[in-house]
Amino acid sequence: MIAALDKFLSVTLATLMALMVADVTWQIFTRFVMNSPSGWTEELARYLLIWIGLLGAAWAYRRRAHLGLSYFVDRQSEATRHRLGLFAHAMVAFFALAVMVYGGLQLVTLTFEMKQTSAALGLPIGYVYCVLPLSGVLITIYALDFIRRLITGGDDLPPHDGLTAEDGD
Repeated sequence: MIAALDKFLSVTLATLMALMVADVTWQIFTRFVMNSPSGWTEELARYLLIWIGLLGAAWAYRRRAHLGLSYFVDRQSEATRHRLGLFAHAMVAFFALAVMVYGGLQLVTLTFEMKQTSAALGLPIGYVYCVLPLSGVLITIYALDFIRRLITGGDDLPPHDGLTAEDGD
C-alpha cells in the first residue's frame, strides 16, 4: 500500500510541476510576445505552488529530505536513538493530525460555507485549501509507517535520496 501511495504522490507532483511550467510559460508568452497578459495564469501558478509545496512536504518527509539536525541524536546509544526516533515520528503524526488534518478541515469547511472564490478563476477557495488536510493525512500515514518499521525491527526509514554531507564536499 505504501509503495502505491509513493508512486501516486510522485506522479501527482510531477504532473503538478508540468502544469505549473506550462502555465508560467503561457504567462510569459502572452505577456512578452502577444503583449496581452493572460489574467488567470498568475493565480493558477500560485495555487499550483501551494499544492506542490504541501504535497512536496509529505514526499520530502517520506524520502527523509527535510533538514534534520542529528548532532546530538547521533551521539546517543542505539536504544536511545530508537526511542528518539519513535518519539520524533509520533510528534510528526500528532502535529499532522492536529494542525494539518483537523485545522485544515476546519479551514476548508469555513471557506466553503462562506462561499469564497478566487478572483481570476472563480474557483472555490476550499478546493485550494483541500491540500492541507490531504498532505496531513499523507504525512500521518508515513509517520505511522516509520513507527511500525521501528517497532517491528525493520529498517526504520526508506532509502535517503538526498545528498549526504560527504557527497556535497
